[in-house]
Amino acid sequence: MSALSDINQEIARCQLCAIARTRTRAVPGEGPEDAEIMFVGEAPGWHEDQQGRPFVGPAGKYLEQLLALIGLKREQVYIANVIKTRPPGNRDPLPSEIANCRPWLERQIEIIRPRMIVTLGRYSMAMFFPGKTISKIHGTAQKRDGVIYFAMYHPAAALHQQSLRPAIETDMRQIPALLAEVKTMAETEAPVQQLSMFED
Repeated sequence: MSALSDINQEIARCQLCAIARTRTRAVPGEGPEDAEIMFVGEAPGWHEDQQGRPFVGPAGKYLEQLLALIGLKREQVYIANVIKTRPPGNRDPLPSEIANCRPWLERQIEIIRPRMIVTLGRYSMAMFFPGKTISKIHGTAQKRDGVIYFAMYHPAAALHQQSLRPAIETDMRQIPALLAEVKTMAETEAPVQQLSMFED
């Protein structure tokens, strides 16, 4: 059994939060253990709770369309959420729930060692870009410890506000170039300042 499978089983048994008692299934995440890109959303919704898989509802369908824009399929990336259990009524995650689930996400990142982590939505963004506002930093990236962190709106935002679609799709189209740039940097050990698309 793989290390990710072990974590998935631990998550399924976790009872740290009260919401564990209301879930149908835990939603640990899915994708290859050697994925170069990891997408981190916020919390499972109704569809995800039913299937135990992330991003399988309407927002997930849109995420698959976004991946297709850059020639990827969901099977090629790792997809997870900040918290692994659906909050009742799809309410926002509580700080305690985010804190309790954080070690799971950190362990997933340690195992996968992605070159790029794409945050989807404000709760995911807050974990990797603390103190920032998504309307200001979406489409921008930071490189820390050899990993690119790239902020995007959550795909569900475009379902509620059609006006956000162009911005989300423009941001998505940056991913291949950023990934190629960080690969080149890893090979040459070039300084961070050479990353023209990055912000401090």
